[in-house]
Amino acid sequence: MTPVSRLDDPRPILEHLDELRNRLFKIALAVLITGFAAAFFADPLREILERPFFAAAPEATLQTLAPGEQWGVLMRIGLFGGLILSSPVVLYQVWAFILPALTTREKRTAIPVVAALVVLFIGGVVFGYFILPRGLRFLLGIFEDVDNNLRLGDYYSFVLRFLLAFGASFLFPVFLIAAAAAGVVGSEQLGRGRRWAVLIVVIAAALITPTGDALTLVALSVPLYLLYETSYWVVRLILKK
Repeated sequence: MTPVSRLDDPRPILEHLDELRNRLFKIALAVLITGFAAAFFADPLREILERPFFAAAPEATLQTLAPGEQWGVLMRIGLFGGLILSSPVVLYQVWAFILPALTTREKRTAIPVVAALVVLFIGGVVFGYFILPRGLRFLLGIFEDVDNNLRLGDYYSFVLRFLLAFGASFLFPVFLIAAAAAGVVGSEQLGRGRRWAVLIVVIAAALITPTGDALTLVALSVPLYLLYETSYWVVRLILKK
């Protein structure tokens, strides 16, 4: 009989799926636990998240028009806070899932890579929070005769998506450096791609920032390009690729 090839053996695929399920379960559990903790401190978190709105429109108010709207906002605050607090666990689980495919040397970079991801993600959220009042001031000041009394749920949908988009956008240098470490790209390609990087960064910044004003666009484009430039020098000087 012809021996069965390992490529035809379904067990490795099932093992990967089983590991993926375990990783997703740990991520969900971490977000759930930290989300409950964040929901418990919903009032101080609300004060922080609503501060940009009242800074942009001091005379305006937030209101609810449906019985379950406040509950929905509470859940969003809990989920947002859970993602922030559990980001080390979430990002580690993502890294751990791809860890078996890496070499022993690359596995040693797990801690610094995860630490860099966490710092960049939280840094992006914080950066987005500081430019949020400027964006809201622009959006809420287009028509001076319109009252800016927003629905609570609509405001939180906008703000949380805005902050998470900033956090996610700041993660790309780690994946760029990881691609260079794996030999997919090198410093020469990154150097030649600077013009395309500027174009992509501006387009990404325009998609992330819905305000449309030039100042907010530049405020995000500049740090994103600086992160690209930093990635180039890390690949060239540290990875020497």
